[in-house]
Amino acid sequence: MRILLDTNIIIHREASRIYNQDIGLLFNWIDKLHYEKCVHPLTIEEIGSYQDEEVVNTMRVKIGNYNQLKTDSPETEKISILREADKTRNDFIDTSLLKEVLNNRVDFLITEDKGIHRKAKSLGIADRIYKIDAFIEKCTSENPDLKDYKVLSVKKDYFGNINLKDDFFQSFLEDYGEFETWFNKKADNISYVCITDGSVKAFLYLKIENAGSESYADIKPAFSKKKRLKIGTFKVTSTGYKLGERFLKIIFDNAIANMVDEIYVTIFDKREEQRRLIALLEEWGFKYWGEKETKNGLERVLVRDFSKRVLDKPRECFPFIKRNARVFINPIKPEYHTELFPDSYLNNESPLNYVENEPHRNALKKVYISRSYFKDLKSGDIILFYRTGGYHESVISTIGVVESVITNIKSEEEFIRLCRKRSIFNDDSLKEWWNYNPYNYPPNKIYRPFVVNFLYVDSFPKPKVNMKRLIEMGLIKSINDAPRGFVQIENSKFEKFLKEARANENYIVD
Repeated sequence: MRILLDTNIIIHREASRIYNQDIGLLFNWIDKLHYEKCVHPLTIEEIGSYQDEEVVNTMRVKIGNYNQLKTDSPETEKISILREADKTRNDFIDTSLLKEVLNNRVDFLITEDKGIHRKAKSLGIADRIYKIDAFIEKCTSENPDLKDYKVLSVKKDYFGNINLKDDFFQSFLEDYGEFETWFNKKADNISYVCITDGSVKAFLYLKIENAGSESYADIKPAFSKKKRLKIGTFKVTSTGYKLGERFLKIIFDNAIANMVDEIYVTIFDKREEQRRLIALLEEWGFKYWGEKETKNGLERVLVRDFSKRVLDKPRECFPFIKRNARVFINPIKPEYHTELFPDSYLNNESPLNYVENEPHRNALKKVYISRSYFKDLKSGDIILFYRTGGYHESVISTIGVVESVITNIKSEEEFIRLCRKRSIFNDDSLKEWWNYNPYNYPPNKIYRPFVVNFLYVDSFPKPKVNMKRLIEMGLIKSINDAPRGFVQIENSKFEKFLKEARANENYIVD
């Protein structure tokens, strides 16, 4: 529940002089009921012009105790008509506060201003505008017992900045009768969104639910007490750009950061887009749990166990990897590096060069083409990708885990099919890779490439560990001994590197 507080309420609460004896009880109820205390930016402006200098100085210090609305809701016809009668700046501010209630950005407005109450009647929202004593009475009668992706086109943004009238949201509006109201109330909440050519292509909202703080009475079978990450709203249009995987990475990153025990989602399966999303989630380890009963019908409940464990299929336990798995350093040239790993861009590279959607950029499942003498990689092996460039410029930037290795590729056509859309190369470049013959061997002696299917796990923070430091640490013997293919290192050296790289070890299982 979000409560918008007018200037006079803030003054009552924070001023050194007591203006209203009931203000303490009002705030006690708001806190007891865990309502969100909101303040409009125009209220802050109004406080700044208050005549009592002592009050103004106090407000500047204490305003941080409130949640300032981050966005301004759209003007409606009713509000525009109401504004015609506004004669002063204060009148304009009063109407702006009422607009947030009318547009369902907040649930209630508490104010002692009689003019606001009169305006509320004309708007038909008088039952949502309260004086202090009326709100205390309401609470008493009703309750007698009582944490930014800098690259790619996925961005964090407030709900309030996103156009709900975009065709993208039509299916939500049709499936959930309360969706518009819910969306408007989330105006100050963060979402992840991909907007291309002015249209929304993907949207994600996540919520952390602490053990015991949520009621799951409408989910069958019942949930036990666990810390969960809820995928509140998730939709990806079919673009061919692997946006679904990009958003899965965001989901798993948030799950890691918040150390949850489980991830879950409730979703209808009556639309093709929903069935496609369910299939994607199941591919990455989500299992059917049961159903959730809603007034809009029954939703499927999918759950992903996020306890720290490693399974035979890396995708089903992603992003967790074994600390004692085999570890290999593998080189990648600068011209290929950031195309394949846009999150691993370096200080001398601009993230603006990597904002366009490409399948190989968004994909979690990636392809690496190799001619390494060592080919005996296995599922679960760890790869440290080493961006080449010289003594100071070469760095280990990225960590991945092997899914499979394909060495017995029989034809150029098969090779292209295996690599297309998950490698950085187009078909013509893949043909060159297949037929590359630096030593002028006869055609049947060409040393054919093989394919490593791996999952992108993480990018190490900047500054990244360079060759100079890798030599000092003993991971590389000398500048002349830089890896030219997959080179295994000892697990003790891997441990040493993780500390040096300041790696997030929450995804590493002992």
